[in-house]
Amino acid sequence: MCVIYHNSKCSKSRASKQILEEKGIDFQIINYLQNPPSIQELQQILVELNISATDFIRSGETLFKELNLQNASNEELIITMVKNPQLIQRPIIKTKKGVCIGRPPENILQIL
Repeated sequence: MCVIYHNSKCSKSRASKQILEEKGIDFQIINYLQNPPSIQELQQILVELNISATDFIRSGETLFKELNLQNASNEELIITMVKNPQLIQRPIIKTKKGVCIGRPPENILQIL
């Protein structure tokens, strides 16, 4: 089973979802803005992606600057993303073969 952490307002997220549909992949949609991952889930996603929270957070967002997160620790960024899921990089796709960020959406082809 495939899981997509999805934001329907995001064009990359919609395009990734469309690729899954076109490939006939069964998937579960998690609207992460309404149901954010827990700290443990987010930590696991980062481990599977082999990246730090600094590389995963949407640092271009106004909220990132408002919260003055430029020098925050990995742990602080993870907690902030759980509390403010709009700062989570999107979309996140998980399959049996791995996890990826659908930026660009074609990235998901590597784990299908």
